[in-house]
Amino acid sequence: MLPVPDGLDGMRVDAGLAKMLGLSRTIVAELAESGDVLLDGRPAGKSDRLAAGGLLEVTLPDPAGPIEVIAEPVEGMQILHDDDDIVVIAKPVGVAVHPSPGWTGPTVVGGLAAAGLTIATSGAAERQGVVHRLDAGTTGVMVVAKSEHAYTVLKRAFKERTVDKGYHAIVQGHPDPMRGTIDAPIDRHPRHDYKFAVVQGGRPSVTHYEVVEAFRAASLTHIKLETGRTHQIRVHFSALRHPCVGDLTYGADPVLARKLGLTRQWLHARTLGFAHPADGRWVEFEAEYPEDLAKALRILRSEN
Repeated sequence: MLPVPDGLDGMRVDAGLAKMLGLSRTIVAELAESGDVLLDGRPAGKSDRLAAGGLLEVTLPDPAGPIEVIAEPVEGMQILHDDDDIVVIAKPVGVAVHPSPGWTGPTVVGGLAAAGLTIATSGAAERQGVVHRLDAGTTGVMVVAKSEHAYTVLKRAFKERTVDKGYHAIVQGHPDPMRGTIDAPIDRHPRHDYKFAVVQGGRPSVTHYEVVEAFRAASLTHIKLETGRTHQIRVHFSALRHPCVGDLTYGADPVLARKLGLTRQWLHARTLGFAHPADGRWVEFEAEYPEDLAKALRILRSEN
């Protein structure tokens, strides 16, 4: 942990850290994007401003080099669309998007490599072509850039929030109102660093939701995200005291989870829409529910 020198006061994070650590601005920007730059204990964006005396904590890349991408088939990963610029997949549960320290399971980029698909070389070595992410425990639709042009266009689209991300979640109880917006800042949990929480002064986070089907003890909810914070949906609904069914990390009822046969949160990236990077036409893709989520939904419907 290092104090921000007086000479860097007011500078952007990417420019100031590049000067301070002797790294390129690109590398610092990637570190910030990955949540590896903390300023006074909070994740800092590359364009945030440094303040003299603030405490910096930077997790640097492994000096041994980038993490190797292992090409191995991913069971259950479906390719929904493939062209010269993009590949759209339905990600199964238990699959990370790209390799990371400590992760030994399958990855999307490894699965695409095993399928013989060449993706964009933009981005850090272990996550080339990756323009957005889903948690390993979350299933659903996601896009990976195959061309450098597509990478640039899609990264901008996600940053500028012109991508339409639709999720389905089954949450405990019945949210009131049945349609609404959750506007609450999110940051690392103050006591448990593996979790996130609604925290005053955290990063702005906005979730729109609508209940589309109600059951005795739960509700199927359609969700649109304005922002894309880590664990955003899980954190926001937990804060409302309506956690995703099966999400024991964020306070879900373990008895209900066992009854429905769930070993993870009932959360699925259902649809993804964006302007195609090749010609700007609007395209939209949909991923069907995987069997564990579909089975839980059938049980809830049978009891109505």
